[in-house]
Amino acid sequence: MLDRRLSAANGRAGARFRRRALNYRHHFHAGNFADLLKHGLFLHLVRWMAAEASPFSVLDTHAGAGLYDLQGEAAQRSGEAEAGIVRLMADPAAPDAFAPLKAAVAARNPKGPVRLYPGSPALAAEALRPQDRYTGCELRADDFAALQATLKGLRNAEALRRDGYEVLAEVARKGPRRLVLVDPPFERGDDYARTAATVGAADGRPGDVFAVWTPLKDLETFDAFLGALLEAGAETGLVVEARLKPLDNPLRMNGCALVLLGDGRMLEAMRGPAQAMAEWIVSRLGETGGKARIEPLE
Repeated sequence: MLDRRLSAANGRAGARFRRRALNYRHHFHAGNFADLLKHGLFLHLVRWMAAEASPFSVLDTHAGAGLYDLQGEAAQRSGEAEAGIVRLMADPAAPDAFAPLKAAVAARNPKGPVRLYPGSPALAAEALRPQDRYTGCELRADDFAALQATLKGLRNAEALRRDGYEVLAEVARKGPRRLVLVDPPFERGDDYARTAATVGAADGRPGDVFAVWTPLKDLETFDAFLGALLEAGAETGLVVEARLKPLDNPLRMNGCALVLLGDGRMLEAMRGPAQAMAEWIVSRLGETGGKARIEPLE
């Protein structure tokens, strides 16, 4: 049944999107404003899942390398970390919602300046309990090798060199409670459609939580993505947007969004931290016309 829903949803969603590849590879953007929202809320979701005694698993469909050197060539070329995590760490008035992320970054940089930035694999693997499990999927050979190194020695974490969408479709609604992070690089023109179709078809089991990251370029593309999620079967959700600029140029990334799917208790618990993070990001890092928006998925 799930396979049939996924196939049908893929076909409908694919027809809605223009082919707009973004090439959002983690190395170039590690520690930028989008990571602050994504990883900040991700850690709150991990804590939410760990509040119950029963074990849970984390599936990271596009894990990347897991740990990034902000003094490396890629990060230095973009300079985005300086306007992201570096500014956050230097702001003593930043909202408490960022405390888990700031603590994780500080632990990686005990001598002061921020050089190492932990991606979702490092953040999750270090925050999980012994009974929980992390699985990170990565297809690029170089990033997969780095991911293996990041997770080396962690008994409850594994790296798979597999398509994360396919893995999600296989494990959907099976096994323990699951937190799924879907964070594509948007190098492929069908990433919007595949994300909407796969997540929409997998959503619905009580206890499961999904966090879906997407860039914000223009309203037409974003609205089509949200509509495709609903059409594919996504249920109760919350849309968290950090618009750094007006959404009037589809050729650039004007902001980012995180779509949270799961039960109403989780969504209500995330609303406060999400609002605080998005507002800080927009007010400190955005331009005139920026806006933080927290709305239900409907």
